This record gives sequence, structure tokens and C-alpha cells, in this order.
Amino acid sequence: MATTYNTLTLKRGKEESLERFHPWVFSGALAGVPGDVEEGDTVRVVASDGRLIGVGHYQIGSIAVRMLDFGDTVIDDAFYAQRLDQAFALRRALGLQRADNDTFRLVHGEGDFLPGLVIDVYGDTAVLQAHSPGMHFARNIIARALTEIDSLGVKNVFYKSETTLPYKADLDPVDDYIIGAFHTNVSTENGLKFNIDWLRGQKTGFFVDQRDNRSLLQHYAKGRKVLNMFCYTGGFSVYALRGGAVNVDSVDSSAKAISLTDANVKLNFGENVANHRSFAEDAFKFLDNMDDGAYDLIVLDPPAFAKHRSAIRNALRGYQRLNAKAMAKAAPGTVLFTFSCSQAVSREQFRLAVFSAAAQTGRRVRILHQLTQPADHPVNIYHPEGEYLKGLVLYIE
Repeated sequence: MATTYNTLTLKRGKEESLERFHPWVFSGALAGVPGDVEEGDTVRVVASDGRLIGVGHYQIGSIAVRMLDFGDTVIDDAFYAQRLDQAFALRRALGLQRADNDTFRLVHGEGDFLPGLVIDVYGDTAVLQAHSPGMHFARNIIARALTEIDSLGVKNVFYKSETTLPYKADLDPVDDYIIGAFHTNVSTENGLKFNIDWLRGQKTGFFVDQRDNRSLLQHYAKGRKVLNMFCYTGGFSVYALRGGAVNVDSVDSSAKAISLTDANVKLNFGENVANHRSFAEDAFKFLDNMDDGAYDLIVLDPPAFAKHRSAIRNALRGYQRLNAKAMAKAAPGTVLFTFSCSQAVSREQFRLAVFSAAAQTGRRVRILHQLTQPADHPVNIYHPEGEYLKGLVLYIE
């Protein structure tokens, strides 16, 4: 099918990864960029001999094109509607839309063949986040298509991309409703209620990617003394309380996060929950000051220590230091949930950092579970970089 898209030509031999369906074209692979190509444009990508590779969104930077399809596809309203329908079909197959669960990720970028786009659903509100200029320009088309998906039930679409788009693109995005308006920010995950702060919170307002891991923690919580470090809005704390923990302490350096944690505990368990305490304090300082053996179920879920490859070395030191502090003071028989959400840090690098922490303390440590992101954060098999969440559940003697 003929299109009017500009054409970008690859240097000789640079088509190999694309022929294996990797969805990124790096700037160094391009023979050149025509002067009339602008950021966010849909472009055709061809090999050095003129063979069509596919179509994608162009942007300035290391990743020059994010491939939308490998063929001469027209990127129009129908294209986005079809991809969104396919994404929702997977979530229905996973059983994520239920009476006791209306919180899930609908679109996970490359994992749903819509690179540069994230959509999380919280009841009847979808939070749309663009990570590329192309998706920014398509936001209104995408928002309309969301409200037209049968049985999805989305009535409001909030756009939250002020901090996720490349600043050099000078797009000046504004976080606001594209469709609808604020109704309620309370959503349900596995029968538990959470206040979602999509207006000012991190990511889209909630860490949807820890849902399955929170459920696993609940399984271990009965009768235990729980420490939830970097608690953000208290997801792990609420699950631990439902699981029968003796007491739960939630720690975050942000006073705002602590207030949301307290609000979520109240939302599920009422006023004056005697076995929950919260602390607005630096995590490393809290670990330094806590008594040995005070906890026997610990969660370490820090923010990304390395957002770029240049920061990996310092990040690994940070993971080692954090885990060593927790292991050194853990009670015998402690179950430790420890995570890295840094995409730049590999599973092997994170595991080595945790191993080094264990060796530093001299404790006997066993791995009970190796964790990752849930199924509504799928990894495109041709794009292994999409696997970003790494976790270990350890038993410390």
C-alpha cells in the first residue's frame, strides 16, 4: 500500500537486527536523515539496497526510530484501535478485569508492539504515558480508541507525560485529562483498595508491576514482623496486613508517600490500625539505626539506582550496600524480598550484587523465588531489554 511517509535508509549491514524484529533503529545505523523529517513523524525504514524493513516513529537521539510494524503499514486510527484491542484481549485472557480487580497495565510499550507508549487502567480511568514524540502526537487518537473498546469501561483518559518525554524535543506536554475528568482515584487490586495519585505520583500513580509479588508476600506475612522499605504508597504493607502480619513498619523518605501509605491502610482496615507504623526517613539511615532482629520479613524495593548504563557501577554498589545492611540485622529465619527496577542492570548483575552482600555478612542465605514483572507487563521476545524488574526472595538463617 502506497504511503507518503519520508524514507530513512540504513547503512549497509545495519538491517540485521531489524530483520530479527528488534524494534529499535539506532542513530548510528542511519545513512542520513532528510531535512524535512521532524521528530514524531512516521517514517519508512529501508535497507541500503532499498528493501522495505518497516515503519516507525522518528525521534532525535540514540534511538532514532521505534518500529511500529515490519511491513508497508499505514499508521492511522485503525492501526492504533487494532493494537489496543489486541492488548486488551491479552489482559482478558489473563483474567485481570474482575469484580475484585480493576487495576492493570493495558499497554506495555514494545511488549505490546506499541513502543513508546504505556497505559495503566484504574477502574474507569486510563492513565496514558508517552515516552516518544510519535506517541505524544498520537495521544488524542489513542485516547478516543480507549473509550471505544467494548467492555474495557474506560470513561476518562489522563495524559501524564511531563517527565517521560525527551526534554530536547521541546514538546511542552501538559499533564491533564484528554477525555473526561476526575471522578475517583480509588481502584481495586486483588480485593484491596488503593488511592492512586496519577496527578502527581510516580510512574502512572501506582506500581502496578508489583501486583503478583505483593500477593506472594502476603503468603509469607502471617505471624511475622514486617519492614517495608521504600514503601511509596504502601502496597506491600497493605498486603502484609491482610496476610496476618504481627506488625508492619513502612518507611519512605517522602512524607507525601507516607501520607498515602497511611491513607491506604485506613482505606482497607479503618482508623487506628495498631500494628502499623510509618516513618518518613532515609532508608539507609533507618537500617543503620534499627535493632538487630527487629524484623523477620523485609521488603527492599528501591527506585531505579541506574537509569543509564553509565550509572551501573554505582548502582551495583548501592544494591550491595542496601542488601548487606538489611541482611546483617535480619532476625534468623527472615524472608527478604529484594528488587531492582533498573533496566540498565541485568538479572545476573543484580544477583551478583545480592550474592556479594550475603558473602559480606557471612549469613547462610538461600534463594526461595526469582521474581520478575507480571504478565500484563509482557516482554517482546525480540526485545529482551523489556525485562526490567528483577527480584529475589531469600531465606536468611
